[in-house]
Amino acid sequence: MLQKISLALLGTTAVVMSANPASAFTLQVNTGPFSSYADAKTVTFDDGTANDPNGFVTYSNITTNIVQGSKDSQYASPYGDNTNFLTIAPKNTAVAGNSGFVNLNFKEAVNYFGFYAGSLDSYNYFDIYNGDKLLKSFSGANVPTAIANGSWTSSDANKFINIVADTGETFNRVVMRSDGVAFETDNHAYRLANKSVPEPNAMLGVLAIGACGMMSLFKRSQHKATVKA
Repeated sequence: MLQKISLALLGTTAVVMSANPASAFTLQVNTGPFSSYADAKTVTFDDGTANDPNGFVTYSNITTNIVQGSKDSQYASPYGDNTNFLTIAPKNTAVAGNSGFVNLNFKEAVNYFGFYAGSLDSYNYFDIYNGDKLLKSFSGANVPTAIANGSWTSSDANKFINIVADTGETFNRVVMRSDGVAFETDNHAYRLANKSVPEPNAMLGVLAIGACGMMSLFKRSQHKATVKA
């Protein structure tokens, strides 16, 4: 039996900034198995497949990657997670999920991607792309406050990881891969970039308020000029 350790570190969020000349991202963590972003869409794998019920992300290079529970020397369920999840192991290994990597292709540009990582290791990688252009690559060792030591039960190795693009930055593909056994994740979350922009009607309202304010200022200026005359 695995000894259960509490993950109750509520209200704590760690942040690390990562940038290169072409892109910038914020890497955050939150406790619990789900994203802290209320506007995110989620893929849970609960139906035993890597299908997005929202229809915006397509998974490829999937073989035996969807599993449940824990199996010694193969995969471990993220702490507190009793549902199906995604596991990735290197090719040419006789374990589940030995596809080496999994591609996530977004139908529309996104500016946020997150996932619940279990038994995080330094050889777990997640690469952020815009088309074929690699924007940034992270490993388990880059996750703030995490200790990527593969622990099944430690809160330091079981965290929800959020990757947030800088203002104006978007991406449309994520590659998750592992050089060792294994990379276990669940509850993949994402946010469409165009949903972060005010809706047209809302923008018109903002412009209208601004126009009214300018007209009022103009009228007050006219009144002051008349009094002075």
